[in-house]
Amino acid sequence: MTDEERRAARPVRFEDPKRNAAYWARIDAIVDEAPPFSDTQRAIIRAAFHQPVAREAA
Repeated sequence: MTDEERRAARPVRFEDPKRNAAYWARIDAIVDEAPPFSDTQRAIIRAAFHQPVAREAA
């Protein structure tokens, strides 16, 4: 999925397209500043989503 497709599929936070774009620009800036996950963090997240209870809830 390209960046353009990903952005087009985002939920609408604000009805005004300019305000919605500004909202998502702030989200993108926050995500871009975050450090990448370590291998341990990735393993914990994967394990959490592959638990039987998580599958039942989904």
